[in-house]
Amino acid sequence: MRILTFNANGLRSAAAKGFFDWFSRHDVDVLCVQETKAQEHQLGDAAVRPEGYMAWFKDASTKKGYSGVAIYSRRAPDEVRTTLGWAPFDDEGRYIEARFGALSVVSLYLPSGSSGAARQQFKEQVMDWLKPILDQWLASGREYVLCGDWNIVRARKDIRNWASNQKNSGCLPHERAWLNSLIADPHHDGLIVPPAYGWKDAFRVVKPDAEEYTWWSQRGNARANNVGWRIDYQLCTPGIASSIRSAEIFPLPKFSDHAPMLVEYAR
Repeated sequence: MRILTFNANGLRSAAAKGFFDWFSRHDVDVLCVQETKAQEHQLGDAAVRPEGYMAWFKDASTKKGYSGVAIYSRRAPDEVRTTLGWAPFDDEGRYIEARFGALSVVSLYLPSGSSGAARQQFKEQVMDWLKPILDQWLASGREYVLCGDWNIVRARKDIRNWASNQKNSGCLPHERAWLNSLIADPHHDGLIVPPAYGWKDAFRVVKPDAEEYTWWSQRGNARANNVGWRIDYQLCTPGIASSIRSAEIFPLPKFSDHAPMLVEYAR
């Protein structure tokens, strides 16, 4: 199974830049999109509906043209879920889950706190609220692949300018400690002891030492100079993590300020 995650920063914009033409050449089974920035009725034309795929969307109901997540799949899931039970999060269109037998594939978009104190506070509320849900999923016996933009880096290898970003949202020590407390691997920043049993960072399973990024500021020449952040992940349960064959980030062509990431699972 080949799963692609991509923050489109506007799905129609990414499509106009050739994303779905590129997508069609990569033999993807499931695509998880974040930041569709559209309502579902605006995403009905062929430009955003590649042949051979079905699509499901969760739009933001609080603000039009904002947030939004989607899942595209060759195979019809047994069930699609779009709410986790907390309206401030659900209404921003940040979660959609497709269930295929004992496997769940989730497109998840965590808030950014970079716009100011109020959004940072909301981001931290989401982190506190989401942690027991993630723990429950991990213990459920289902296999999960959580795809998405988490808006947090893990460690020094995940951001070009480590020292200068220690006080910036997405690289704050307590944010990194929260994310790394979920993940059972040694690729953290030393602030926590990783759990003995936890989620796996699919990219680090196969590329433990790589310094690659999935997001670049649109200011200056950040992308041209590869001054980036790795904030887009596929976190997966240990069972399916053991079947990972490859993980690849595609910084080019440029469809968004984020890069797509493709992971191949043997299952």
